[in-house]
Amino acid sequence: MVNMADDKENASFAGSRSQEEIAMNIPADPDAHLTADEKADVDRRLLWKLDMKLMPWLCFLYLLAFLDRTNIGNAKIAGLSKDLGLSPQSYNATLTIFFVSYAIFEPVTNILLKKYRPSVFIPIIIVSWGACMLGMGFVKNWSGLMAARWFLGLAEAGLFPGVTYYLSCWYKRSEFGLRAAIFFSAAAISGSFGGLLAAAIEKMHGTANLPGWAWIFILEGLLTILAGIASFWMVHDFPDEATFLSEEDRRRVIHRLKADKQSSAEHEAYSNKALWDSLKDWKMWVGMVIYMGCDMPLYAFSLFLPTIIADMGWNDSVIRAQLMSVPPYVAAALLTVVIGYIADRTRARGICNIAVSVVGIAGFIMLLVSENPAVKYVGTFLGALGIYPCISNTITWVANNTEGVYKRGVVMGFVVGWGNLNGIVSSNIFFNSPRFFEGHGAIIAFLTLFLFGGSLLMTLLLRKENARRLRGERDHWVEGLTEREIQALGDKRPDFIYTT
Repeated sequence: MVNMADDKENASFAGSRSQEEIAMNIPADPDAHLTADEKADVDRRLLWKLDMKLMPWLCFLYLLAFLDRTNIGNAKIAGLSKDLGLSPQSYNATLTIFFVSYAIFEPVTNILLKKYRPSVFIPIIIVSWGACMLGMGFVKNWSGLMAARWFLGLAEAGLFPGVTYYLSCWYKRSEFGLRAAIFFSAAAISGSFGGLLAAAIEKMHGTANLPGWAWIFILEGLLTILAGIASFWMVHDFPDEATFLSEEDRRRVIHRLKADKQSSAEHEAYSNKALWDSLKDWKMWVGMVIYMGCDMPLYAFSLFLPTIIADMGWNDSVIRAQLMSVPPYVAAALLTVVIGYIADRTRARGICNIAVSVVGIAGFIMLLVSENPAVKYVGTFLGALGIYPCISNTITWVANNTEGVYKRGVVMGFVVGWGNLNGIVSSNIFFNSPRFFEGHGAIIAFLTLFLFGGSLLMTLLLRKENARRLRGERDHWVEGLTEREIQALGDKRPDFIYTT
């Protein structure tokens, strides 16, 4: 980390800092002597280095995480329920218990990530959930499956909020959305990959006297364990300690974040103030409402899509049903990245959420009212397109508008944790095949009330607050404060303009 108190370390850069940068505690710019074109070239090369070092492996890890939490849907139509004697209620309970442990432990994981370093914390939780997944392949009854799913949720709790927070500590606000979208698109890819993989693994039925669904859990669990071990070398720490960067590049990363009015890449001693500041921030509570509006439909869709497709009348082959679940996920992955790019360029994240949610609502209405398999299949496409882009866009929106090393981590933990707690709802709404009136109706309600309505409310409130700041109505908040105290205000600084 760049130590701003170390005069010796900063001596060679003293002349390159403006009075504004000194006042705002922005680290010295190592490229101050370069021309504008040369600076832009250095910045492009730095961004490319970060993308290549951080994004591919993190995307792969999230693909595994989402694959491991949702492959039970593929296992179900491969005979899991029949072999273990699961009723619809007991099967739904195995889905529910994952989200209970997952949501309970999510709010504290970002604090643990910051304390124990990403290069240690992330590999440990990956190996842990890989072991849980492996164990699911050997369960003999409902109780064993319930226990495995509980510990799977506990172990997976730290990855999504942890990595999204981690990435927000590397990229400027105008760059983070696209990276978050690419990261989350791995969830959609895992849906398509999961169907293909399950169709192939299922052919191992009878090998070592194990059913095909058991091999789905065993092989995917082994892959996750190997990925976790590799992550001790593949996952890097925060910018101030990342060993793949030179000292000069570390300065560049921190300088560009501080110039973007961010401080989340720096060390900060944890105090309960971050928790209380988060609980008093209305944006966190509205963010929780919005995120539940897309997260509940996400899990309902991903857990039950193979069943929905199998019940469309195309259930002549389990493998065909697995394969038919692939195209909607591919389309969702592509739109997720496109929306991430658009939202970064326009900074209109609320409008993106509103527009995409309308597509999802239309898709689930088609699933609700039609009995035509072709119409319902088109509805699954629109449903996927209306859910997946909003996940990463909402998380980016919350991160963009929350400043402070620990406050951002706490807020994101609460938002993601509450959203995932609504996976309990997702697990218990699909009954009465093949129409699934309750399931599709509940998803439409969540998309309309919470995703669409919440995004509209957040957009209007943030625009109103920005207008007040631009008119100088919040300037009195910093009267009598030192520059360091002003910086400590985070997103409550009058010059911090929210992303709407």
